[in-house]
Amino acid sequence: MSTTRLFILGALARIGPMHGHQIRREAQLSRTESWANIKPGSLYGALQRMEREGLIEIVRTEQEGNRPERTIYAITDAGRSEMIALRDAILRDARLRSDPVDLAIQFLRDDLTIEEATLDIKMRLRSIRDQISTYVHARDHADPYINDMERMIYDHVLRRLEVERLWHEDLLARLPELIAAIPPDDI
Repeated sequence: MSTTRLFILGALARIGPMHGHQIRREAQLSRTESWANIKPGSLYGALQRMEREGLIEIVRTEQEGNRPERTIYAITDAGRSEMIALRDAILRDARLRSDPVDLAIQFLRDDLTIEEATLDIKMRLRSIRDQISTYVHARDHADPYINDMERMIYDHVLRRLEVERLWHEDLLARLPELIAAIPPDDI
């Protein structure tokens, strides 16, 4: 399921016709790009694909001064149907996405010392703590300007990060015993 497609369709449905830069700016202003898997660079390719698929349509092109010509897109009826289908599928999908760290820890003993493994996990834990700090700062800064639904979204991201922090702290505390308990023939 493409969060980029859902964002583009949702933004066009909510705001109206826009060009790619405006859509990208909306992802930044709404802070969507910080908690959804939306890469600014992927928006332009997605716009072209969605236009070919008939989900959005070109309504006009504009040019301001010496700036490049910009294509203005609007959502089509097929795009509205696709947006609803994507949104509903995402809301119903409770599947936990795999995290590559689970595969990586399976191979910790192969060529890393316990010290190296500990350092790698500590670096990952530091990154998670930094993300928590960043999200708390962003939420606190945005709080006067956001609605209750957006607060719930920040809360969801922060709770997920807190669980990750707790799990990594537990992993670090137990790492020596976990590695020592791996049978030699599993190496």
